[in-house]
Amino acid sequence: MDDRELMRLANEVRERAYAPYSGFKVGAALLCGDGAVFTGVNIENAAFGPSICAERTAFFKAISEGRRDFVKIAVTCDRAYCQPCGVCRQVMIEHAPELEVLMGSLDGSFKRTTIRELLPEAFAL
Repeated sequence: MDDRELMRLANEVRERAYAPYSGFKVGAALLCGDGAVFTGVNIENAAFGPSICAERTAFFKAISEGRRDFVKIAVTCDRAYCQPCGVCRQVMIEHAPELEVLMGSLDGSFKRTTIRELLPEAFAL
């Protein structure tokens, strides 16, 4: 799957986000080594602590289905170049230290980086 298609999927799934408190909808599409794609959206909760970001939703769906070989993730929101939060960065580095990250916007444009560039001194075991 090419980068534009992965970003298109992230934009498409973004509409399913549950963000009644912030109004900030995020979509993610995680590409596995075998070509499978797992999508995720942010899901808010009035207590905020139980809320989850789109990136972690995608990762946890994939992990719960037995996947461990992650290649690339596309993340998108209604701002220019949606960046993963610190918690998501930590999850990404732990499960995919060589992950490529596409930070996109609704028009399909994106910036390419890596999780190591986003979290250069990551906490790791």
